[in-house]
Amino acid sequence: MWNGKKVSVIFPTYNEKDSIRAAIEEFFADGWVDEIVVVDNNAAPGTVEEVLKTKARIVHEPRQGYGYAIQCGLREASGDYLIVAEPDGTFCGKDVLKLLAYADDVDVVYGTRTHREFIWSGANMRGFLRWGNWAVAKLIEVLFNTVNLSDVGCTMRLIRREALAQIQQFCTVGGSAFGPEMMLLSILHGLQIVQIPLSYLPRVGTSSVTGNPMKALFLGLRMIWLILDYRVRSLARHRLSGRGSRSSATGVADRKTCRGADR
Repeated sequence: MWNGKKVSVIFPTYNEKDSIRAAIEEFFADGWVDEIVVVDNNAAPGTVEEVLKTKARIVHEPRQGYGYAIQCGLREASGDYLIVAEPDGTFCGKDVLKLLAYADDVDVVYGTRTHREFIWSGANMRGFLRWGNWAVAKLIEVLFNTVNLSDVGCTMRLIRREALAQIQQFCTVGGSAFGPEMMLLSILHGLQIVQIPLSYLPRVGTSSVTGNPMKALFLGLRMIWLILDYRVRSLARHRLSGRGSRSSATGVADRKTCRGADR
């Protein structure tokens, strides 16, 4: 609970069997988090059993992909403040307080992992990944004339429920590029955002994306294409309508693709 408002955390899981129980217990430990929703996205055998040993609630999203899992978790969570994170050991439960400290003043608080002082020894945020995330974040900052951004791929973030309601219907990405799409939608809808440094630790196990340099490269190119596509479509919509309304600015009005998962 934070200032009388309920706090929910969404953990998507696919290959985090060895870390998910510890992550859940750590995020509950300080007492700020009221609810953790774990989204089983066709997770490794044994993952569900680990979750059932905790106070977390588990739901299933059969469509494979990070974006589908997060959208499912955001629908299922009941909190006023919704925090997305990873249960792979890379994020600290104590950083929930950092996000909440800004939650009363802005609509969305994005994390960044590119500040050297907060990158722990052994964390996978060196060289290509660090500077690549920084460069793509700066591309968004310049093209959309928005606040200072230094990381496009950080998956720990907070969004207020009323802010989520403004962008949720425009979500279209089911894969790993969902994070940048959420950032773009929050900018185009005029939400108040800020990005703050979070601690970034070594991952438990191997990531299915950033653990493979070629997959990481192609994901970066996919993110760049998404950003350019959103910029072109938002400019086209603005010119055609002659006004910068929130629904037309996204360039994806009336394309509601977020669906409930079959359970």
